[in-house]
Amino acid sequence: MSATTVTMAPARPGLLRRLTRDPGAAAALIFVVLVLLAAIFAPWLSPTDPFDNDLASSMAPPGTEGLPLGADAQGRNLVTRLLYGLRASLAMGFFAVILGGGIGAALGFLAAFYQRWLDAPIMRLVDIMLSFPAILFGLAIAAILGPGMLAVVLALSVATVPLMARIVRGSALVVMRADYIEAARATGMGDLRLIWRHLAPNCLSALFVFATLRFGQVILLGSALSFLGLGAQPPNPELGAMASEGRNFLFFAPHIAVIPSVAIFAVVLAFNMLGDALRDALDPRLRV
Repeated sequence: MSATTVTMAPARPGLLRRLTRDPGAAAALIFVVLVLLAAIFAPWLSPTDPFDNDLASSMAPPGTEGLPLGADAQGRNLVTRLLYGLRASLAMGFFAVILGGGIGAALGFLAAFYQRWLDAPIMRLVDIMLSFPAILFGLAIAAILGPGMLAVVLALSVATVPLMARIVRGSALVVMRADYIEAARATGMGDLRLIWRHLAPNCLSALFVFATLRFGQVILLGSALSFLGLGAQPPNPELGAMASEGRNFLFFAPHIAVIPSVAIFAVVLAFNMLGDALRDALDPRLRV
């Protein structure tokens, strides 16, 4: 009996392994995980209450005993304020991406699946929404609801809808041309089941990459709105609001504004790098 030689195809590395091949992506992933853990466990990691003030320590510089990052104008520990500020900013980004991304994804799937009837009206609505900047949405919603985190989340959600709709529509149109979609139609599968079972799963990679990239952009936009006074209201900690509070002391206590600003920069950069790495890792043309 002749022996049969079986040639095994090389195993494709997993997503995590592909990410960690790039030192920059690995560093961004570790940093994002640490930031998420710090925000989640802020009540246990914080040395003090975020609203406790000590006027004797007002504007204490970094390195002061018991105040490694210094204190703000009210004498509040900036380590505590930074942890809770991260928590607020990340929560704002999470809810805005989930809400706006969910609505945008639904519109994108409908535009692609019912292209003959819904594509034109949905895409024209998307074009109109893209004509308005997120700050204008924030001003309009804050005028109706009053300034606060709810107004910022709603404004950022509305600004996310058209972007997600375009991404999903483009991905879904490619999937709709696949043979298995026609095969599923031939078996009599209903529209909703077809979207749920075949269309949506094959667009998940594009959704995931966009959501990661959008998360950093939403944090940046939300911090800008809070800096303008439309978001978190004093004394609630939020990175943009903290930077706004510290701008009056830039010449004699710059750390009050610089520390939250650096935190915004680092978080947004990490999410952008992670999103780029995910896009490369999930692209089948770049897989080894």
